[in-house]
Amino acid sequence: MTDAALTDEELERYARHIVLPEIGGAGQQKLKRARVLVIGAGGLGAPVLEYLAAAGVGTLGIVDDDDVSLSNLQRQVIHGSDTIGMAKTDSAREAIMRINPNVKVELHRLRLTAENAPALVARYDVVVDGSDNFETRYALADACALESKPLVTAAVGRFDGSVTVLKPFETGADGKRNPSYRDLFPEAPPEGLVPSCAVAGIVGALTGVVGTLEAMEAIKLIAGIGEPLVGRLLLYDGLTARFDTVRYKAV
Repeated sequence: MTDAALTDEELERYARHIVLPEIGGAGQQKLKRARVLVIGAGGLGAPVLEYLAAAGVGTLGIVDDDDVSLSNLQRQVIHGSDTIGMAKTDSAREAIMRINPNVKVELHRLRLTAENAPALVARYDVVVDGSDNFETRYALADACALESKPLVTAAVGRFDGSVTVLKPFETGADGKRNPSYRDLFPEAPPEGLVPSCAVAGIVGALTGVVGTLEAMEAIKLIAGIGEPLVGRLLLYDGLTARFDTVRYKAV
């Protein structure tokens, strides 16, 4: 476990957190002790990793099996022109070290599957999904439910995005089980119905908006503050600059 005592350098680095009554020194120590697994070091994963590193999360695990390409740089801001061809996990670690050398980074250069997800998820406290396909999302959500790990999950496309928090292993204030990913999306859409970003396109800044919302939800979960988006799907329309919230329940 990461030593939660804050050094003089950390007290200065996180001063704007510590003066917040909701976080304070105790909350910052929780962040330092926390182990967060981030799936994908791409459009969503980039702002998640950057802001969690800056926030002082003690250990960040990164899952990605891809290399940095030129077409990534329009939205995957954790990478740069000088890291084209490098493994995204290695490129992301270099960026995190520039932001905050106090963070421990664990690299998992692999593709998440239903077979390897449970053992991987079990090693972390909170999981953040930045993947771009339903197969990975279902495998990850099932593993987090099995291992009783809170999951922050999001999706983006063109000008729109959504984010929610899943804790189906707990009950809500009404005494009923919190909804799972499969309650929200009982089955994946037919092949080809939801085009990839490569086909449909995406505004780079959109991933920044939604990924930053994911980072905020993860910080709330770790610090035990606020009201995480459990049972609520937050929708963002970038063209109209509009947020909407849809409530959903366990089936």
